[in-house]
Amino acid sequence: MLRSILSLIAILLFCGTLRAQQADSTLKKSTVKTLSDKQYTALLNGDDIYNNMALPAQINHYPMPDQAIRFKKELGLSPNQVIKITAIATELHRKRVEMGSFIIKNEQTLDELFRKQRLTNGDVIFYATRSGLYYGELRNAILQACLSTGDLLAPQQIKKLETLQNPN
Repeated sequence: MLRSILSLIAILLFCGTLRAQQADSTLKKSTVKTLSDKQYTALLNGDDIYNNMALPAQINHYPMPDQAIRFKKELGLSPNQVIKITAIATELHRKRVEMGSFIIKNEQTLDELFRKQRLTNGDVIFYATRSGLYYGELRNAILQACLSTGDLLAPQQIKKLETLQNPN
């Protein structure tokens, strides 16, 4: 009995290791010391790695466009709503990819300047401020997308979407 339990545990651990390796195989190797492979890949792909950027909008009933599209049938979105919200989601994804590449390039520059010890206080101020601008532009795009999506949905659609997202 003990032997079969130990065998089962070994198999489960092995399967878990394989699954972790498979998930990691989709990650691109980060070329930036300050970004993990997961962060680097997400920035390149336009994935949302900063979950709280949309929080002010979402907690005040302005949903993300991709969530509205995901539940379009349940919400009863009109064809016009689907077209407009899909365009918002597409533009947001484009902006995430654009800002992701800018964030990566800026991090690479900071790393290179510090590594080569070729920087001044002005360089640090410039690139640190630039980082803030890129993150701010990304957050602005996310919040604008939420605002636009919320404006396209009826109050009952927003309420239904919130219920579908949080069934508690």
